[in-house]
Amino acid sequence: MMRTKPAETKLVICVWHPFTWWRPQPVVAQTLRKRWPEMRVVHLPDYDNLSRELPDTDIFVGYSLRAEQLKDARKLKWVHSTAAGVAQLMYPQLREAGILVTNPSGVFSVPMAEHAMGLILALARNFPDTVRQQDKATWSQQELWDKPQRLAEVNGRVLLIVGYGSIGREVAKRAKAFDMQVWGVTRSGEGDRAHVDRILPVAKLHEALPEADYVVVAAPETAETKHLIGAPELAKMKPGARLINVGRGSLLDETALICALKTAALGGAAIDVADREPLPPESPLWKAPNLFITPHTSALSDRLWNRQAALLLELLERWFAGREMFNQVNLARGY
Repeated sequence: MMRTKPAETKLVICVWHPFTWWRPQPVVAQTLRKRWPEMRVVHLPDYDNLSRELPDTDIFVGYSLRAEQLKDARKLKWVHSTAAGVAQLMYPQLREAGILVTNPSGVFSVPMAEHAMGLILALARNFPDTVRQQDKATWSQQELWDKPQRLAEVNGRVLLIVGYGSIGREVAKRAKAFDMQVWGVTRSGEGDRAHVDRILPVAKLHEALPEADYVVVAAPETAETKHLIGAPELAKMKPGARLINVGRGSLLDETALICALKTAALGGAAIDVADREPLPPESPLWKAPNLFITPHTSALSDRLWNRQAALLLELLERWFAGREMFNQVNLARGY
């Protein structure tokens, strides 16, 4: 692929999302303009004028670029996604166009790991019910203790991380500080073993589930991972185990989860993502017993856009120098 020079490069930043913090902040464009004042950097606040900017765009930074928009982007060489998940970009025209696709893998890992660890502790110490009792001005010590899910310690418990990538590694690092036993599951059974006791291939997921006290799902969204955790997997989990999903809503069969919670087959669960977002008021998930819901906030951080800008800066340094790029999306796998 022909790399461009800064003076001959047009880079367009364009994301609009109803949630304001998913929209790129000014620091991104400011950082790039300061480093390469000769590069043309266009930051669009919405998609209204995108079609007129695309024909001479070399690099597109955003969340989504539809197939009909791709036809207009005749000079496009590289798409950098501001979201770690790139399922929305994995259509045939883009896969076949020879365009480089990168994502910000690693940018969200620390806040998501802290969030996941918070959910583990919240379930172990039953913070959700504590807050509900506080709202009713009830000193609920006896009520909390009498629940089937006794207030527990996490040290010595087995944490199974399904999807042991950059997020999973950060979760493991924190779990080890709580003296948990950590097992990871990857596609191949290989991975960084610095903070993990065992790594298993996804083919052995059913063998690992019965041993786990806590299961954190942090796998990428692909055709193969849809309902990765469904009724058969939930049935394998030990009574009283807790499930946490910070990956994508599609990874978890929500109907099966509700059933497992209603029958007390699971001790509890926490989800930060749902199949349909925003989760509609009529969703049965809101009323599911022992379910803690956070509204897709695990990746949010006040440091997000500074991290995004720093990562994009490093990628552009490599692009202009003709060096090897990192965070490349495998178009065959979809992540």
